[in-house]
Amino acid sequence: MKEAYREVYYIEDDPDIARLVRAYLEQRAYRVIILPTIEEAKAALDRRLPDLVLIDWNMPDGRGDRLCSYIRTKYQKLPVIFLTVCGEARHMVAGLESGADDYIVKPFELEVLYARMEAVLRRAGNALTGGMSDRLFCGEISVDRVSRRVYAGGQETELTAVEYELLVLLMENQGRTLTRERILEQIWDVKGSYVNDNTLTVTMKRLREKLHTPACIQTIRSIGYRMEDISIEEK
Repeated sequence: MKEAYREVYYIEDDPDIARLVRAYLEQRAYRVIILPTIEEAKAALDRRLPDLVLIDWNMPDGRGDRLCSYIRTKYQKLPVIFLTVCGEARHMVAGLESGADDYIVKPFELEVLYARMEAVLRRAGNALTGGMSDRLFCGEISVDRVSRRVYAGGQETELTAVEYELLVLLMENQGRTLTRERILEQIWDVKGSYVNDNTLTVTMKRLREKLHTPACIQTIRSIGYRMEDISIEEK
């Protein structure tokens, strides 16, 4: 079974600092995607949402507070932390007013960064879902469990109730093989809808078609299905 991780987008144009932060966090079950421009960050966010975003203030193509405002407009509940050398009060006030959950000034201790990230994620999780993340993702597929919206390749995709439940079940068990019997039991039998095995095959076929045949949904021959995470390419 794969180790559980959280994914972070780090918007930072200094490759040395970015590598240092990534190396530290990846030892603590985070996966860090480094994005050196604001435009690349927006494109990545449109593909799928991470668990948390770290933002530098001065970027080659704009200011971090404007990116934070953009995130708050489109992804209201996504946790954001500033990680920047700009330590003046006016910068901190502007960053927090743009919607950031925390503001950390460089230089900083990596242990402190980690602790404050964990605190922000705890607050976000407890406020939203009692500690369970409301966002699921795999490859270019993302699910917002609060709004029950599904996105594939950055585009919202309409699913039936059964298709949505099947997708969420697979994503909640990412990296695990689910037998056909367990899926039938979880999706249909618990509601008293006892269907035959062909119903699952047809539902899966339609789900894959609507999601543009994603490689992350794998068929395990004669057993069932497994969702395997596929990372977006790191810069």
